[in-house]
Amino acid sequence: MCFADDAQPPAPPVRGEVGEQGSLVLESADGTAFRAYRAHPPEPADQAILILPDGRGLHPFYYRLAARWAETGRHALAVDYFGRTAGTAERGEDFPFLEHARQLDPADVARDASAGIAWLREQTGARTVFVVGFCVGGAFSWRQAAAGDGLAGAIGFYGIPSSAADIADEITAPLLVLAAGQDFTPVAETEAFAASVRARAGVDVQVKVYPDAPHSFFDQKFDDHREACADAWDQQLAFIDRNAG
Repeated sequence: MCFADDAQPPAPPVRGEVGEQGSLVLESADGTAFRAYRAHPPEPADQAILILPDGRGLHPFYYRLAARWAETGRHALAVDYFGRTAGTAERGEDFPFLEHARQLDPADVARDASAGIAWLREQTGARTVFVVGFCVGGAFSWRQAAAGDGLAGAIGFYGIPSSAADIADEITAPLLVLAAGQDFTPVAETEAFAASVRARAGVDVQVKVYPDAPHSFFDQKFDDHREACADAWDQQLAFIDRNAG
């Protein structure tokens, strides 16, 4: 498990107001209904962020993270993975996410993510869309850069490289890889994945390693990792600025 229900995303460096936010149900290309959570800045914006959660699926940390992105002046949508196996109802902390996570098919996740990206474009008018994911969602984020959605970039926190290695030569958007040095995934594996994508797909891949940070360090409660959290925001915003054109 990555983030607990009471986890709080760290604040971005520049914070504005949040406009409309709340839950909704979307439909994937195969007709599957799945839950999502949206947050918008109060004024029109031409950038949007799709959020791919950790293995627990859509839970309160990602509601708060969507609002954090809205504070940066961007539309945000966090999507759930478990519409096919758990339906669209709200779930509590006792939800047996592991049994549902084991049934995930990357192709289904890609379809749902593509539906979320299409919704962002259609409903917000955003010209550029980025994806950010965490843990299993980090790898799904990198995979989505090969899904034909016209993404401007894909960001992955503590993703597992082996979960995206099979599509490394199909990636068409720049990647930002944010790695924790104390994670269970060796940094060498992460750096090898980045080098493989650069060589095989010919896209820009940036890697930032936080040597003393553990898995799931992007949590406001982790006082020991405030600098890493602040820098992770800086890395994401700079990545978006570089690639939004």
